[in-house]
Amino acid sequence: MASSEKQPDAFRTIGELARDLGVAQHILRYWETKFPQLRPLQRAGNRRYYRPADVALARRIHRLLGQDGYTVRGVQKLLAEKRETEETVAVPAPPPITAPTPAIQHGGVSVSQLTALRDRLREALGA
Repeated sequence: MASSEKQPDAFRTIGELARDLGVAQHILRYWETKFPQLRPLQRAGNRRYYRPADVALARRIHRLLGQDGYTVRGVQKLLAEKRETEETVAVPAPPPITAPTPAIQHGGVSVSQLTALRDRLREALGA
């Protein structure tokens, strides 16, 4: 890897992303106004830092507009539909949390031993 290349999960500046995509920086700024999903971090002096998810989205927008023949409005609809689909997908409920039984060991100490220690500390502190 060359010294100028970054890790895939590194943040990109607007200049780096523009160079990678082969578009001008003002195009990326324009896309930010048209696609609310594209929101890079902005630091001091309004410097933009694109997260890996932002980079992936910018690449997708670039492909849809440049190669697949979509209009800006078409990409907006496509991204909005995708967002609605993601929001309506059922997320499985986490397993119920059960109270530990005295037989469960935590680092070699049973829950009942920890409970007894807690109660003795309460008494010692007068709480």
